[in-house]
Amino acid sequence: MDETRGTVDRPSSPPAAANWVVVVPIKGSLEAKSRLGAGPERAALADAFALDTVAALVAASAVARVFVVTASARLGALLAGLGAVIVPEVPGAETGYARLNAAIMQGVVAARLDQPDANLAVLTGDLPALHPTDLDAAFVLAAQHTRSVVPDAEGVGTTSLFARSGISFTPQFGVGSCAAHQAAGHVVLDLPPPSTLRHDVDTIVDLDVARTLGLGPHTSALLAQL
Repeated sequence: MDETRGTVDRPSSPPAAANWVVVVPIKGSLEAKSRLGAGPERAALADAFALDTVAALVAASAVARVFVVTASARLGALLAGLGAVIVPEVPGAETGYARLNAAIMQGVVAARLDQPDANLAVLTGDLPALHPTDLDAAFVLAAQHTRSVVPDAEGVGTTSLFARSGISFTPQFGVGSCAAHQAAGHVVLDLPPPSTLRHDVDTIVDLDVARTLGLGPHTSALLAQL
């Protein structure tokens, strides 16, 4: 039974931990990650975060395919080189978080057309410490629920959403998104605080925490240069 709509949801296949497609929305613009400061280094860091996030996803054993939604042909080419499928963002009239959620839905449509029997996840593109083993642990847990969510380290925002095959959902990324996703029927996955899936990077403090967890190669190389 769909807990939020009162209708019956029938997954097209039994729960599976190793059959996931992942959608990652990535801005890929000079305005990305404004809370990290000013200057070209900020945009370069945002690119490095995206590259490390997608590289970890491609390396996770449970992931069949990664779909990146971006309006940046430049960054899209780099991410395609890692093995991602690029979905060119078609901007509408939305701005801010509404645009982000609209971009996610473009990726969801593309992913479900390509892999109709797969479970589906949405991850933010700012997880530079993301580790494939943490991802696989999350997929095992997510396979036990029709819909689920991973909160950020503060427990307020959302780093990832999960939905089993055939299950509809509406992304509500933005202020207070974790509570909004819970209200829509997403179960919070019991991941430990050090899980790299919980540590997105918006500020310099976030970056310092991610560094202690072990940054991916693209972010590490860039910081070494800076």
